[in-house]
Amino acid sequence: MSTRKKIVVFADWYEPGYKAGGPIRSCVNFARHMQGSYDVYVFTGDRDLNTPEPYEGIPADQWIIGGGGEKVYYASPGQLGWSTIRREIRAIGPDFIYLNSMFSLKFTIFPLLISRLSGLSEKVVLSPRGMLRSSAVQFKIWKKKIFLQSFRLLGFSRSIRFLASDETEEKDVKGYFGPRTRVVQIPNFPASLPESPTVALKQPGELSMIFVGRVHPIKNPDFLLDVLGGVKAKVNLTIVGSCEDPEFWQQCEKMIRDLPANISVNYAGEMPNHQLPDIIARHHIFTLPTRGENFGHAIFEALVLGKPVLISDQTPWRGLRGKDGRMGPPAQRSGRFPQGHRGGRRIWSGGIRTVVYGDKALYGGIYLRAENKKRIFKTL
Repeated sequence: MSTRKKIVVFADWYEPGYKAGGPIRSCVNFARHMQGSYDVYVFTGDRDLNTPEPYEGIPADQWIIGGGGEKVYYASPGQLGWSTIRREIRAIGPDFIYLNSMFSLKFTIFPLLISRLSGLSEKVVLSPRGMLRSSAVQFKIWKKKIFLQSFRLLGFSRSIRFLASDETEEKDVKGYFGPRTRVVQIPNFPASLPESPTVALKQPGELSMIFVGRVHPIKNPDFLLDVLGGVKAKVNLTIVGSCEDPEFWQQCEKMIRDLPANISVNYAGEMPNHQLPDIIARHHIFTLPTRGENFGHAIFEALVLGKPVLISDQTPWRGLRGKDGRMGPPAQRSGRFPQGHRGGRRIWSGGIRTVVYGDKALYGGIYLRAENKKRIFKTL
């Protein structure tokens, strides 16, 4: 019988799910890294985001061994409720309860209430996963404000600890729940990636870009399309990610149809995480004009793969310009520049032109700086 301490993780989605993006990858990386020192149990749902069918070949409603040795319970909709969560918490007797979401009834509120009734509140650690950023709270704002108000009234923020991935997130937590809120700041665990990245051939006057992220206003793909409309060179953009907002995607599709003939856009749709390194490697640069990012797993993976990145300054990957893979002029402050603002659009257009008209020597220099950054990542 193991004498190691136990961590129970509650997450809406887990591997092999991928449609919810970063929170899944953060949770998987957390569980895999912590499994080396703790017994990790992951309680999650048996299907991916917005998917009616359960994961194929994975038994539900029982504990099985995950890919990193962690134990995983994939709960079916009929078993995903208060009684099952309470039963499993009591059966495991955890030393820590780790919550991988801020706004979740069954994977945040239920475990919090059960922990309080069981006298386990001091063992709870909650990771907001960037959901308290102003750019994230503004979507479905009234539901989230009611949720946060209830969270405060019930006193949850006084009895648990928060895990922030950086200083910005720590400020967000204390901004909502008060300066005395207990917050521990620990960066996200990165994933393991291939050692030898591929260099895509580059000729002056052409550029292939890849955008990896949910097709959602917070990721700002419409701003990128607007910028590309003013670029005169030949540019190919690949968009990879789930389409969460059909109405917003229709707006993007209209913008794509209105682009000049020298700009081509390919929507590759959703893609499992293990396929991302290969498609990122086939493009010249990675781009993400996000309005807010808790970590940016795809940004990290692009840099590890040796790809230059053109990103907004609303991510933890700030201060990179001139040292590694971040290129060109400072990126648009998405939170300050509304779509179409001349300042933001001009800055991003300049960044794209820098690489479009660069030859293999310039691109290779940027690539080498990204390679240098790889060595730093290995120490994380």
